[in-house]
Amino acid sequence: MRKHLVRVYPSKEKLDRKDQLAWKMAELATDNAPVGTDVTEMVINRIIDNASVAIASANRRPVASARAMALAHPRAGGATVFGMPNDQKFSCEWAAWANGTAVRELDYHDTFLAADYSHPGDNIPPILAVAQQMNKSGKDLLKGIVTGYEMQVNLVKAICLHKHKKDHIAHLCPASAAGIGTLLNLPTEIVYQAIQQAVHVSFSTRQSRKGEISSWKAYAPSHSSKLAVEAVDRCMRGEGAPSPIYEGEDSVIAYMLDGKDGKYEVPLPEVGEAKKAILETYTKEHSAEYQSQALIDLAARMRTKITNWDDVKEIVIHTSHHTHYVIGTGANDPQKMDPKASRETLDHSIMYIFAVALQDGTWHHVHSYAPERANRPDTVKLWHKIRTVEDAKWTEAYHAQDPDKKRFGGRVEIFFNNGTSLVDELGVANAHPAGAKPFKRADYIRKFDILTSDIITKEERNRFITLCENLPELTAAQVQELNVQIPIEKLINNKRDTKGIF
Repeated sequence: MRKHLVRVYPSKEKLDRKDQLAWKMAELATDNAPVGTDVTEMVINRIIDNASVAIASANRRPVASARAMALAHPRAGGATVFGMPNDQKFSCEWAAWANGTAVRELDYHDTFLAADYSHPGDNIPPILAVAQQMNKSGKDLLKGIVTGYEMQVNLVKAICLHKHKKDHIAHLCPASAAGIGTLLNLPTEIVYQAIQQAVHVSFSTRQSRKGEISSWKAYAPSHSSKLAVEAVDRCMRGEGAPSPIYEGEDSVIAYMLDGKDGKYEVPLPEVGEAKKAILETYTKEHSAEYQSQALIDLAARMRTKITNWDDVKEIVIHTSHHTHYVIGTGANDPQKMDPKASRETLDHSIMYIFAVALQDGTWHHVHSYAPERANRPDTVKLWHKIRTVEDAKWTEAYHAQDPDKKRFGGRVEIFFNNGTSLVDELGVANAHPAGAKPFKRADYIRKFDILTSDIITKEERNRFITLCENLPELTAAQVQELNVQIPIEKLINNKRDTKGIF
C-alpha cells in the first residue's frame, strides 16, 4: 500500500494525468492483480448477505416501487431483478436500481467505517447487473466486485464527506464505475474518464439521513448504481469528464470538501498488488445502523442485571463523535425521540435502539421497528431517559488506522433511583471479525435462511447458495442465473404497471 497526496491545483499549475487520483484508481482497476482465496471467499459471503436482506425486503414499499420502475424497462439479454423469474430480463441500470434498493432498504448488509461511512456491498448490484447484461463470467464478476470494494474502502479511509454534510454515495459511485471497468476489462483511459464522471454527478447532501429520514436512504445507493452504469456507458462511447475531478481549481475538494487548502492522503495498493480491502469490512448481525451493533449486544448483556425498568433514572452512552452526532442526542433531531417516527429514523436513533434491545435482549428486522413496539409506554419512558456523550477515547478508537484496534461501540452507564449504577462497555459487535463470535460462511447462510425461509422454496435456496459458492467457476450463463426467485404470487409489483411515467 502507498499513500497518495491529493490536493487542489490552480489551473495555472498543471497536474499530469498520471499524478491524478482518478488516474491512479483507474490504473488499479485495470491492473489484473491476482485475487486471493480469502478475498474470494468473502466476496461469496457478501453476495449471499446482499441477497438475504434483499429478499427479506422484497415487498416493502420502496423496494416494490423500485422494482415496478425496473419492470418498465424490459430488455432481452439484460439483467435479473431480485425476486423475479430468471427468464425475465431488464436493462441493467434499472436492475441495479431495483436490486440496490432491495439490498439497502433494511440497513442490514455490510459496512466500513473510517474517516467516513460506507456500505461497500452497495457495489455488488450494479457490477452484477452489468455482468449479466454483458455476458461476463463468474471470474470477471469476482474481480469487478473486488475492485469496487477496494476503491470505496480506501476513499472512506482518507476523505471525510460527513464533515461537509455530503452523503457517502460520493465515494460509492466512482468505486462502482471502477468495478465495472474491471469487470469489462476496459482500457485505463475509459475507466479514468468514467470514475471522474461518477464523482462529478454523485455529490448530494446528507439531508437524506437527517431529520425525518425517508425512503430515499434506500434509494441513494441504487441511484449511485444507475449513475455509475451510465457514466461507464458514456465513456465507452468516447465521451470525457470534468478533469481533474478531485484536484481541479473548481473541483469537489475545492468547493464541496476541505477547500482550496485541503489535503488528503489516500491509501491505494501498488499496481499489481492484491486488493484485500474487502477483508477489512464487516456485516451486520442486527438490522440497524452499524454503530449500534456493539451497543445492541451490550444491551443484551446488561439487561440480565436489571429487574425493573422503572428503577432506571438515566442512561448515558459514552461513544464516538460519529455515533453521538449521527445517531445520538448530538444530532439534535427531535425525531430520534419520537415514537411515531419512520423506521428509517428509528434505525438512526441509538436511544431507541438501546432501549428496545435492553428490554428485549434481541433485535428483529421487523418486530423491533413495529409501530406498536415503538409506542409501548414503558419503552418510550425508558427511551427518553437515554442520552449520548462524545468521548475522545471512543472517537480515537473509531478512527484507528489499524483494523484490529478500531472500535465502534461505547461505554454505558445506567443510573438507578436508589443511587447505584451499572457500567459496562463493548468495543466491537459479536459478529465483527474481532468480536466474540465472528461471522463465518455458516453464519451468512444462517442469516440468509432466517430472512428468506418463509419467502422462497428450499430448492431455490439450494440452487442460489450452490451458485454463489462456485462463483469463480461460473459461466456467463450461470452468472445470469445468480438471482433469488420468489414464487410470483408472493411478490407485490410483479408485472409492469401504469402508475408512473415509465
